[in-house]
Amino acid sequence: MSNPASPTLTGTYNTPGSALGVYVSGSYAYVADSSSGLQIINVSTPATPTLAGTYDTTGYANGVYLIGSYAYIACGASGLQIIDVSTPASPTLEGTYDTPGNANGVYLIGSYAYVADGASGLQIINVSTPASPTLAGTYNTPGNARNVFVSGPHTYVADDTSGLQIIFALSPP
Repeated sequence: MSNPASPTLTGTYNTPGSALGVYVSGSYAYVADSSSGLQIINVSTPATPTLAGTYDTTGYANGVYLIGSYAYIACGASGLQIIDVSTPASPTLEGTYDTPGNANGVYLIGSYAYVADGASGLQIINVSTPASPTLAGTYNTPGNARNVFVSGPHTYVADDTSGLQIIFALSPP
């Protein structure tokens, strides 16, 4: 943005579902598109973005985070889905972890996926082996975990009507 006081629209891409989350890496925007799963949009020319690929997740795609060639999708009642996006035109399922709640948001640090899991609070999933993720830890927040962000030793959870929950973990479990 050359002038933050006066932003202008550069381009749009109308996804088939409801775009609920986005992560941009390189020439691609990875869109969590609710009932339409993962949409991979080529944004190398921002004025004319084009569809590069899709993956139909088993649950509502609510949030997305990308590390390397994997997109980690918070998929509502279906939990966490790990999609190999090394070939954007043909993404494939690498692994899943069915969380107990409704996966709304996801954030990755190292080998751990922090999942905001609705009424089940925070779920911490070890994804060091993407094909077979395992539960590493949980924290039951008082509300309905909607989104998550990790910074330093703290995990910040947007917990609906219970506000912001700040959870201390010196290092991942």
